[in-house]
Amino acid sequence: MGSGKNERGPGVVSQRTRVLRGVPYLLAALPSSMAALLAPFVLIVAALAIVIGGAGLLLVPLGLLVLRGWTDLNRLWAGSVLRAPVPLRFRPLRGGVFGWWRTQLTDPTTYRDLLWLPVQVVLGLPLGLFTLVLVMFPFASVIGMFFWWVPDNYGMSLVPDIPITDWKTAFGTGLPALLLSSAMIWWLVPPLAHGWAWVNRAVLDRSGTEQLEERVDELTETRAGAIDSHGAELRRIERDLHDGTQAKLVSIALRLGIARQTLRDEPETAAALLKEASEGTEAAMGELRTIVRTIYPPILSDRGLIGALRSLVADSGVPAHADLEEVGPLPAAVEAAAYFVVSEALTNVAKHAEANFAVVKVRLTGDRLDVEVTDNGKGGIDETRGSGVNGIRRRVAALDGTTTVLSPPGGPTSILVELPCAR
Repeated sequence: MGSGKNERGPGVVSQRTRVLRGVPYLLAALPSSMAALLAPFVLIVAALAIVIGGAGLLLVPLGLLVLRGWTDLNRLWAGSVLRAPVPLRFRPLRGGVFGWWRTQLTDPTTYRDLLWLPVQVVLGLPLGLFTLVLVMFPFASVIGMFFWWVPDNYGMSLVPDIPITDWKTAFGTGLPALLLSSAMIWWLVPPLAHGWAWVNRAVLDRSGTEQLEERVDELTETRAGAIDSHGAELRRIERDLHDGTQAKLVSIALRLGIARQTLRDEPETAAALLKEASEGTEAAMGELRTIVRTIYPPILSDRGLIGALRSLVADSGVPAHADLEEVGPLPAAVEAAAYFVVSEALTNVAKHAEANFAVVKVRLTGDRLDVEVTDNGKGGIDETRGSGVNGIRRRVAALDGTTTVLSPPGGPTSILVELPCAR
């Protein structure tokens, strides 16, 4: 994450960045639009192949899959130019040939991809050609000024009806052409690139209705996960209380009852039972404190989130470094989630990662709390085998947060959690 000053603020560096991004983006529209001219014919031929031997049953969905990869590349590039990511829409083909067709034909993004082809041709082709001419003109101006005398260049013209046949004409037409074309590149390319990226996003991104539908589906899934997680947590607490604390309390009650009956006739036995009951009470209180910590750790109330995380890092099973930014008071649910995320992640590092170092980083970005735990272990987290990451995902999703796990084989592993925490 770099400073936003050079990217967003005015100044030479920012403008240069826009030009360097815009020129290749607009130039790429030229070959892309040429390919877009051919794409419909390829799909039509593939569709006709259904009649000829049925090969099109495979070729059409595969062709649409290639188109999706192509449009996703343009989504990435448009998002980079706009500095506002455009979500990728890639969906792998599953379930056999008919499953492929169903996946492609029921996906609204497929039709946006097809609509993008004529837009690419109608707007992308002239934009690409214009940018190519604009970029080549400074080179032509330099050649006209300094190499007009070469036989192949003699009589060339940078300005209509003014051939270059001497040094005076060369610099008289070449210098203004160089300055004008350079100024046009400097000032015209960035807004053109931004406008072209905006058009691509408008065509390729989801509509407002689709975004609402996806949001409803996401919230429905999150709610189901939160309910399951809450139910599992209640069952765990009930099990801990029933198998541990309740059993100890029953044992204490029995000892106290027997001690009361034997106090007069066997005081020594009663004293021993009272001692056992006292020890059992301390053990039961310890278990209750442990259960309470799993609900909302008291250390969060005592030290706040940052102090609690420093304690976790200090007690980590592997050497760990705390890079924590003061975040102030946050909603209790967010603090508890962040605490358990770090606790679970450090536990996983100690048990499974074979790491010798970990870093815990916490940042408050606007109304979002970012918590990241990184280790230098072996990597290769497999969430399908019931890793602790599943628990982290459920806990974070219940708060409408996101979890990103990067764990290539060989490491390193990074778990980044983003928690909304509007106060």
